[in-house]
Amino acid sequence: GGRHHDYKIFNIEFPTATAWFEPLRCLLDSGYQGIHKDYQGENLQIPFKRGRKSKNHPNPTLTAEQREFNRELSRQRVRIEHAISGMKRFNILVDRCRGRKPGLIDEVLVMCAGFWNLNVIQNALKI
Repeated sequence: GGRHHDYKIFNIEFPTATAWFEPLRCLLDSGYQGIHKDYQGENLQIPFKRGRKSKNHPNPTLTAEQREFNRELSRQRVRIEHAISGMKRFNILVDRCRGRKPGLIDEVLVMCAGFWNLNVIQNALKI
């Protein structure tokens, strides 16, 4: 119950002792700051954040390369975010699941993903 930060849930689901993401390419959002300290893998892609304003750096900015990297990462992640929001349209994923069957939430998630994929395919065929 209650709200939990994505990265905290991520740490619980994927313990840091195992090299989960070495062979994978992971596109992450800025909520996963510090993932490079906890997990190994060269393909953990996280956007750059602008530095904090201070006396020494009164106007912190990103370089042109960092801005381009963030823009490209955002272009790739927007499809993922649309899929997640599309699956959340099935309110069973948003509300608390009170079913007692083991693995029920996994089955529900797979069904919602399948319905979303069917919706995407149908919209693509209309073109």
